[in-house]
Amino acid sequence: MVGTANGSRTPVTPRQAFSVVNGGQDPGTRSGPGSIAGSDCGGIEFTREEVEALLNMKIRTKDKFNLKEKCEIMMEYIKKLRMCVRWFQEFEGELSLEHEKLKKMFESAEKKSNDMEMLMNAKEEELNSIIMELQTNYATLQEKFTKEETDKLAAIQTLMTEKDARLSAERSQASLTEDLEKALRESSSANQKIISLNDMYKRLQEYNTSLQQYNSKLQTELNQTSETLKNVEREKAALTENLSNLRGYHDAQQEQLTNTKASLEETMKLKDGLVTEVGCLRGDLQQVRDDRDRQLALVQDLTAEVLQYKECTGKSAAELGTLTSRSVELEATCTLQSETIRRLQEELATAQKSLEISDLSSVETRIGYEEQKKVNSELQIRLVEAESKVIEGEALRKKMHNTILELKGNIRVFCRVRPFLSDDGIDSVTKTISFPTTTEALGRGIEVVQQGQTHPFMFDKVFTPQSSQEEVFVEISQLVQSALDGYKVCIFAYGQTGSGKTHTMMGTPGSYDDKGLIPRSLEQIFDAREKLKEQGWKYEMQVSMLEIYNETIRDLLSSNKSCSTDSGNKQQYAIKHDSNGNTNVADLTIVDVRSSKEVAFLLNRAAQSRSVGKTQMNEQSSRSHFVFTLRISGVNETMEQHVQGVLNLIDLAGSERLSKSGSTGDRLKETQAINKSLSSLTDVIFALAKKEEHIPYRNSKLTYLLQPCLGGDSKTLMVVNVSPAPSSVNESLCSLRFAARVNACEISIPRRQTSMRYLEPRLSYG
Repeated sequence: MVGTANGSRTPVTPRQAFSVVNGGQDPGTRSGPGSIAGSDCGGIEFTREEVEALLNMKIRTKDKFNLKEKCEIMMEYIKKLRMCVRWFQEFEGELSLEHEKLKKMFESAEKKSNDMEMLMNAKEEELNSIIMELQTNYATLQEKFTKEETDKLAAIQTLMTEKDARLSAERSQASLTEDLEKALRESSSANQKIISLNDMYKRLQEYNTSLQQYNSKLQTELNQTSETLKNVEREKAALTENLSNLRGYHDAQQEQLTNTKASLEETMKLKDGLVTEVGCLRGDLQQVRDDRDRQLALVQDLTAEVLQYKECTGKSAAELGTLTSRSVELEATCTLQSETIRRLQEELATAQKSLEISDLSSVETRIGYEEQKKVNSELQIRLVEAESKVIEGEALRKKMHNTILELKGNIRVFCRVRPFLSDDGIDSVTKTISFPTTTEALGRGIEVVQQGQTHPFMFDKVFTPQSSQEEVFVEISQLVQSALDGYKVCIFAYGQTGSGKTHTMMGTPGSYDDKGLIPRSLEQIFDAREKLKEQGWKYEMQVSMLEIYNETIRDLLSSNKSCSTDSGNKQQYAIKHDSNGNTNVADLTIVDVRSSKEVAFLLNRAAQSRSVGKTQMNEQSSRSHFVFTLRISGVNETMEQHVQGVLNLIDLAGSERLSKSGSTGDRLKETQAINKSLSSLTDVIFALAKKEEHIPYRNSKLTYLLQPCLGGDSKTLMVVNVSPAPSSVNESLCSLRFAARVNACEISIPRRQTSMRYLEPRLSYG
């Protein structure tokens, strides 16, 4: 339906609208996604009269009680409405597609026209520039030609003058020849004049020749210029014709564009009318839907009533048949009914007794529920008490654990003998190291045989060559646990070169069973941290790694690998001890860690940066002291407690004799620095054992760094590593004697770094 001039609306069928948009094409014959013929409507079309008749149609049945017929009529009516709505939706979709198609065609034609117009303008400007240039050249050639013609006429006039003079000279020569005899004087002057005239004639001939050549050249250039002008005129005519054709094409395109715009305007007007009509139809459709919903509700109500009526009718018919059949036997069955009533009364009494029993059971159930509720409350109280006991038990465990460690000695010493290697050159008969099996020495004693003399030693624990890495770690695991409890813990490996210190501390890379003390300690600490979370503990951990190489501290985690002077390193990595026994190394890189994998990555990075070298005693000898430090800060908000612990794991460089190692050059300098630092460590241990007033910690960077571990309040463990090779018996004895001195040292009682109120974790390490 579209508007007319007087504002009225005339009905327009969708088929007519499609005919207008598609240029008279019948939508019923179209194909494609928007075709009505292939839709669910089956080619059915609707006019406005049909739609209004469909909307105004009233449902009438012959029998108002025939609900089935009424339901079928309603379903057919709803089906027609759905087909009408679907048809209008498809029509609206096709109209949108046609509108988009026309819009694209219009945009394409407009773009093509603009491109053609721009091309024509550019071509016209190019032709105008060519014509202007040709006109300029033509004017220049014309002026040049005029000038050449003028020069040619002047030259011809000069030549004619010279010819006349020549003729006159010849006549004069003839007259002078006749009068030669008469006037000799005049003859000589005439001869001279003839000679000059001859010279002048020759010059005139040469000039005439050059003028002829120049004239022929000008004539050639004039012919070429004329030919060029003719070509230019032909090109100009062709371009003019092309330009006129382009203008005609442009006019045709403009006319087509105007027609397209007019068609588009008509389409837009038609679309507006259709949109308005679709809006009206949607409103009518909504009203139809509301009527349909009301009709469906009415149908449901009537269906329910019909079902009830059918039930009532069925029951009435059954009762009527029963009453008809029993009317004769009513008197006979009266007695039976009386008996039935009596039996029902008895059953009623039985049911009442059962109800009383059920009431008693419900009361008992309620009492049981209350008792169960009390039991649950008691269990909750016991659970709270059990949790408090667990916390108290954990505190007691820590206290007992630290007490046991203190009773065992503050500086504990373990001895580990590495297995025989192929490079040891040992036979099966010669044995320099044995392990006593007495009750007192079992697992704690070791004996070394040197030149037939036996040297026995006793330590806290002795590991045989068959001992695994796991067995060694089990013995120190409780000491590692102390770091989480807030204590400073130090574990360092001592021994000669090639005795297995680095294997004990680091293990074999890539092997799970051969992991050393450092990776195992980190796994235990991080596992314990996860378990302690259930008790309210939160831990933060920081890692630093350094090496002491030639009495110089090197940061193994620093990103700046540039070498510096010794004086610069002394200023950069200065060692300081505070009043609480904490050690700070200035400018040392400290990394926050959250898992053992992060620490393992840092360990691999530090191992690649560590100084190693080859000697006659070891292919991969550590040429520096490696210090791994893990700082632990824990907070328990429930207990209002804050602890700070430190775990130092140290792999000392191996002691060696110059006569056996064969070190020269840099290796010699490294060996001297290692032996000097280990000698300083020996002096410190001897001074502690003798309880001297002055302890020479400052004699080396190593002893000054380990001062809190050796003479402070730290829990310290030394693992002395021994080689079983007979060639190393002297070094083994030296190491064991030094370890015995260390085991005899006494230091102050370790103090736990804790406070009973909540503090923000703040580490004071450099």
